[in-house]
Amino acid sequence: MEVVIVPDAKAGGELIAQSIVNLLGRKPDALLGVATGSSPLPIYQALTAKVAAGEVDASRARICQLDEYVGLPAGHPESYRATVLREVVEPLGLTEASFFGPDGSAEDVQAACEAYDKALGEAGGVDLQLLGIGTDGHIGFNEPCSSLASRTRIKTLTQQTIDDNARFFDGDTAQVPRHVITQGIGTILDARHLVLLATGEGKAEAVAQTVEGPLSALVPASALQLHPHATVVVDEAAASKLKLADYFRHTYVNKPVWQGL
Repeated sequence: MEVVIVPDAKAGGELIAQSIVNLLGRKPDALLGVATGSSPLPIYQALTAKVAAGEVDASRARICQLDEYVGLPAGHPESYRATVLREVVEPLGLTEASFFGPDGSAEDVQAACEAYDKALGEAGGVDLQLLGIGTDGHIGFNEPCSSLASRTRIKTLTQQTIDDNARFFDGDTAQVPRHVITQGIGTILDARHLVLLATGEGKAEAVAQTVEGPLSALVPASALQLHPHATVVVDEAAASKLKLADYFRHTYVNKPVWQGL
């Protein structure tokens, strides 16, 4: 896994957005897996600016969700479908036709999970999957002790994640759904390139366990150690507990430019 330490969230967003620009230059209809939450916002803002400036044509790009709440009514502003449309699809000038995700309001949730996992494969697979990381080391909504071979499925959120996500629901934990559909760790690992962005001191321990700790279901993000092309981009605060931080800085500075991320 490659670790890139950047000065701040804006720099991380710019770096990752440029990687997406390069991908779309090679493959205009690339399937981009997107994450929600505050961490990836700098990526979407930088990518939107590049599209507006004419640096890349994103008109053929396809977008897919990482996860979705179960039980929120259609159109709820905090559903991840609504969030992705608002933060990614619309700013990039795309339409809903270019976007798909799991159906969190389906009557048969298990069938919806299986259908979404199948749809990702039928779409040719995810070319680049963006990831955030929870303070407990989760990716997507694969909470600690999730199977490292898991596929898209329903999960019950931990109290920590409910507390963390309450900020999107007026600070009221009672409004946060208790269940979600999430790509499983095995599904996530199917993507051709995984890019995780983490910022802030609150993510430092999770980042250290992911990068330098043992491969463990207790830290689901550590599964990135199994992937042939995984990139972890962190700001100085999130990198503060990395023992090999100086090594990561050295290798990135001396990396051949043609390799990109």
